Amino acid sequence: MTEAAESQESLFSLDDMGANQPSALAQDELTRLTDELIAAFKTVYDPEIPVDIYELGLIYRVDVSDDRDVVVDMTLTAPGCPVAGEMPGWVKEAVLTVKGVRDCEVNLVFEPPWESSKMSDEAKLQLNMF
Repeated sequence: MTEAAESQESLFSLDDMGANQPSALAQDELTRLTDELIAAFKTVYDPEIPVDIYELGLIYRVDVSDDRDVVVDMTLTAPGCPVAGEMPGWVKEAVLTVKGVRDCEVNLVFEPPWESSKMSDEAKLQLNMF
């Protein structure tokens, strides 16, 4: 390695870039946000199925940044769902009702494809799928 490359590498450390630093969100705050986000997801229903999107297993991933920005990856029961264009907006509106959430982005994803095994036991019971 050249002297210039060695000098360049020493300009930054992981600590200087924010790595190895504690999260700005305390565990109890993260727990509260998690519980309230789940409650918010449970207010959104697929209009064709009388079960909320959380119990249907349509929420694939939720990330909460230290600034309380939320990113949700979700899917639909079918790619041709008639409310595909509206559902992300409903989810965003629900998430933004959670105290402390600054902003929300909802991404529709179709990998892996949704299947009924992703539903909770509660949803299966509601739909007589046992």
